[in-house]
Amino acid sequence: MYPSNRNYKMPAEWVKHSRTYISWPVQASMCYPEDFEVVCLGYSEIIQAVAEFEPVTVVGNPADSAKLSQLFRNERIDFLFIEHNDAWLRDNGPTFLCHATGEIAGINWQFNAWGGKYAPWDLDDQVAPQILNSVGLKRFDAPLVMEGGSFHVDGEGTLLTTEQCLLNPNRNPELTREQIEAELRKFLNIRKVVWLKNGLDGDETDGHVDNIACFAAPGKILMQVCDDPEDANYALSQENLKILSEETDALGRNLEIIPIQQPPQLFAQDVRLTLSYLNFYFVNGGLILPVFGGKAEKTDQLAIQVLGNVFPERRIRTVNGLAIIREGGNVHCITQQMPAGFDVRA
Repeated sequence: MYPSNRNYKMPAEWVKHSRTYISWPVQASMCYPEDFEVVCLGYSEIIQAVAEFEPVTVVGNPADSAKLSQLFRNERIDFLFIEHNDAWLRDNGPTFLCHATGEIAGINWQFNAWGGKYAPWDLDDQVAPQILNSVGLKRFDAPLVMEGGSFHVDGEGTLLTTEQCLLNPNRNPELTREQIEAELRKFLNIRKVVWLKNGLDGDETDGHVDNIACFAAPGKILMQVCDDPEDANYALSQENLKILSEETDALGRNLEIIPIQQPPQLFAQDVRLTLSYLNFYFVNGGLILPVFGGKAEKTDQLAIQVLGNVFPERRIRTVNGLAIIREGGNVHCITQQMPAGFDVRA
């Protein structure tokens, strides 16, 4: 029995949350272990920022229990100790579902560390079921390698993703595009998949959509764009803009596209960092936005202005977007929302 057969569906990220889950970083898994303290400060800032809006559960390794208890003394922050290899909970954590009755359940996807890039990942593959078990939620085990950062939903039947990631042979090589779509329909209760081509230049996740585009509302998509023809992201964003301009959602609506200018290029040891304002995170009554400062001050302000206009009812809470980016992701990548029970038909 699949979630769709039982009338569960994945709600949009902007619905009310009961809490946010965030894993604590693991130095042994880091690309730049010498940055561990800086990364911990970045995680701490994000955790405290989210806690201004809603409860946070920090998923820590048992060895970090004393450190975390000392670091966070906030009634909105609690802890769940689960052994894990790495700290990108968007990708290895559960995807939460809602039923019309208000009941919450979760999907346990298979996880292979972004196509086998970072071993070991055996502990990370077991985090989602342990989170679901800890809160007594029904679990649906999916026979599909998926990361939460590789797709967005609008809550009304449309899913947004990239071919670069979901059709990559390092994820589900035995499945066709049509078979992957069929699994997504069964587990997320969506009716249409909108396929973009590629993600941002240099994105080691093989083009996660949460760096290039996301739903702002049903029928409305935010997209990070590039105006410099010499930048590899120019051709990528132009191709994706063309796709969206010719697409409709599951209800047949044309898509309104809201552009956000990308920040200036930034490199670390000749590797381009995947800077994105769309790696923000919805919280109850707000939005946690990574900003980059320095040469990006102008685009930082433009992003704050655009998002403030799109979400006038939300407080835009900025955080240091450079603190964890060298490790490959940002705010959306490390967070996982647990929706509050609600009537999905409303």
